[in-house]
This record gives sequence, C-alpha cells and structure tokens, in this order.
Amino acid sequence: MFLYLSKLIPLFIYPLGLTSVLLIVAFFALWRRPRTAAFCIALALILLLGSSNAWVSRYFVRSLEWQNTPNQLPTAEAIVVLGGATRSAFLPRPTVDLQEAGDRVIYAAQLYRQKKAPYIILSGGRIEWFGKGTAESEDMAKILTSIGIPQEALIQEPDSLNTYENAVNVRKIIEKRNIKSILLVTSAIHMPRSLLIFQKQFEELNTDIIPAPTDFLVSYGELQELTSTPKVAILNLLPDANNLERFTSALKEYIGIVIYRLRGWL
Repeated sequence: MFLYLSKLIPLFIYPLGLTSVLLIVAFFALWRRPRTAAFCIALALILLLGSSNAWVSRYFVRSLEWQNTPNQLPTAEAIVVLGGATRSAFLPRPTVDLQEAGDRVIYAAQLYRQKKAPYIILSGGRIEWFGKGTAESEDMAKILTSIGIPQEALIQEPDSLNTYENAVNVRKIIEKRNIKSILLVTSAIHMPRSLLIFQKQFEELNTDIIPAPTDFLVSYGELQELTSTPKVAILNLLPDANNLERFTSALKEYIGIVIYRLRGWL
C-alpha cells in the first residue's frame, strides 16, 4: 500500500497534477464564486509558468545534482547500480532499451573496465502495474553482457521496488560477501537521497559508500546558456515540457527525502 500511495499522492503536489486540480476547482467555482475561480486560475498559471521555465528548472535541479560532483574515484570492492534505467524487451522492441537514466548502466561498465571494482551489483525489481516484464536487474545484466562485461562479474538483486529496498537488499549481499567499500552509481539528481539511505543502512557495517553520480541534467554549459545573450535569457523564461519534467523530477526527490525521514529511513 505504501508503494502505491507513494506513487499516487505526489501527483497532487507535482506542478502538472496540482495545476489540474486548481483548474478543476476553478471550473466548478466559476459561476457561484468567481473570485475563487480567478484565484485558482492565477495560481495554476503562476505554478505552470514558474516550474516550466529554464531558469527555475535548471537551478532547482542543480541544487540536487551538484551536491556530489565526481572527483577522481578510488577503487572499491564492488559497484552498485540502482534500477530505473531500462525498458523491458516487449514487442516491438527487439531487445532491452535504455531510458534517460541509462547512463547508470554505461557508467558502471566504464568503471568496471577502468578496474575500479571487480564486481557490479545490479539492484532493481519490476513494479507489476508498470508491466510484467523482467526485473530491472536482469535487464541491466543483458545490456552489460552485450557490451562485453563478463557474466561472472555481475551480481543481481531482483526484488527491490524503491530506493529503500535497494539499500536493504544490497546490504544482505554486502554482508554475505564481507565487502567494505562500494561505488554507488545512480543519476545525479537521485544521488542525495540514495546516498543518505545507503549510509543509514550501512553505518553499522563500517562500509565505505562512495558516490559515483552520472546522468547529469544540468552542467556549467546549461547554466551559462541561460545568460549567453539577452534574447536567449528571455526565451528561457518561456514554458517548456522538458523543463517541467526536470522540475518535477527534482521535486520528487525532495518529497522523497522528507517522506523517508518521517519513516526513519534516513
């Protein structure tokens, strides 16, 4: 039930969902309470325009992504890759596809080839209502073996349905193998929450959790582009669906941090 509610309730907090709610309220209040309707419409417009322009979106995303900017990574005993990076091989797809977050899988392969760790732990199951495909850990394994990573270097954890379960289930593997250091690979926007959860789960084991973020949505280049010319600065104020999606992703992470703290997971 918690998993279902965690996906459902935030829809009324995210900009698009909240805007829809405000417009529905405005529609029913239009004739009897025009002031209430006008207030809801104005608030919906401000919310939508604010969250879908590049200025707000990029700086909001940066506040998460730049918390763990990568330096020279040390070697470790294992690389841990969190799920959320693949689409299962349903027809008409000929094979497993990578999503936007698929950089996680490629980056893990690069770290392995750089001899940063001898094993890659792939953590991720498959939520049933998203389609009865194979577990994300299996999908990631297929991608990695197809680009030359040996099967014996891969350890699958196919049961996790959220980040908390990723940490809990990976801990069992770490304990069993007595691993004392891991490179944690996930999208940069997801890293702050992931790192807090893993540090909480592993604090008793004295395991070193080293963040290895990838899939950065905002770089110095994107920020410099905002003010490159006056015309571009104005254009970046206009609403854009990609900006709205990125703002929503960042808001999701902040909400997740709050909820996880309330549950004692951080």
